[in-house]
Amino acid sequence: MPTGPDPADGPATTDRPGATDRPGATDRPGATDRPGAAGRLPLRRRLLPVIALLLLAPWAAECSWGGFAIDDFLPVLIFLGPMYGGAALLIRETARHLGAGWPTIVLLAAAFGVLQAGLVDQSLFNGDFLDDTQYADTRAAAEATLVPGLDFSLRQAFDYVGNHIVLTICAPIVLIESFLGPERRLRPWLGRPGLAVVGVLYLLGSLLIFSDSNGRKGFLASSLQLAFAAVVVLALVAVAVLPRWRHPRPRRARRAPHPLWVGLPVVLVRLGSDLTPGWSGMIVALSLAAVAGGLVAYWSSQNGWGQRHVLVAGTAGLVMAAAFAYLVPPYSPASPAAALAGDIAVTVVTVALIVGAWWRLRGASPTVHEVFGRN
Repeated sequence: MPTGPDPADGPATTDRPGATDRPGATDRPGATDRPGAAGRLPLRRRLLPVIALLLLAPWAAECSWGGFAIDDFLPVLIFLGPMYGGAALLIRETARHLGAGWPTIVLLAAAFGVLQAGLVDQSLFNGDFLDDTQYADTRAAAEATLVPGLDFSLRQAFDYVGNHIVLTICAPIVLIESFLGPERRLRPWLGRPGLAVVGVLYLLGSLLIFSDSNGRKGFLASSLQLAFAAVVVLALVAVAVLPRWRHPRPRRARRAPHPLWVGLPVVLVRLGSDLTPGWSGMIVALSLAAVAGGLVAYWSSQNGWGQRHVLVAGTAGLVMAAAFAYLVPPYSPASPAAALAGDIAVTVVTVALIVGAWWRLRGASPTVHEVFGRN
């Protein structure tokens, strides 16, 4: 976070460790979620992060890893923005209105991933979902990890839900929040009317995918499969809103590592998750993900943990997706020039966003709330 005031973000606040660790502190998430506080900023300044997240979420979800050539970027933003961007906004605002932090965001992101793949486009249960794309040859690997009775691939569930957590929700949120000053980073951006509008956008966007021939592709999951997905979504949401995520944990005496080291576990998950096929590969992938999550949780409770650590942890997956974009084809056949242009554009956008956010946080020092339980 900047050491000095940010005129665009309202009045300056004290940004030293412990400065806000007291009842009624103004740096408490949600502390300025009042009409008077929001009114200090012009409407365009208040809506800028909202619009940015609406656009960044669909781009990160579908374009950042090479899923579309460059001439398809704009249609992706237009048609998938309400669903992906709406979900990212609703998740972010829910967590910040509750005064919760990243555990809540990650759990709600997982719930969205199951909702999207299990109930909306139902790709989780549709073995033919990728047959009309350039990923039809992945079907054999997916079928090697079919869950008996529910007929879905654990490998695809890991990939679909994991990508929604990392790319659709967490990376866009952490990027947009890192560009904001400390006065707005942990606070809600929308009141009830704004949340209602975003909710309607999300529902309409999801209905579009559900009803479109290229969305659900005429497939309808069984009652058992739909019930299973719904129960998992409800369970994840219930855990996400537990009060425990709203209470900051005490700092550990040990100092957090340099921010760049925080991204290493995420990189290892991406590199190691495809080492071996079948159930043994899933054991490796799930173990790596659990270890990575545990390490980030441990480091985030140490002294010196700040927004730059959060930025690296939240965007390491995006960096890996952009790097591997050169090695994977888009969903639909495209000319080599268009595919390469898309991959180069992904690299440029990713580097620009992360470097810009890192620069925006120059001279930042962590506040009491920038621990895993609060940020």
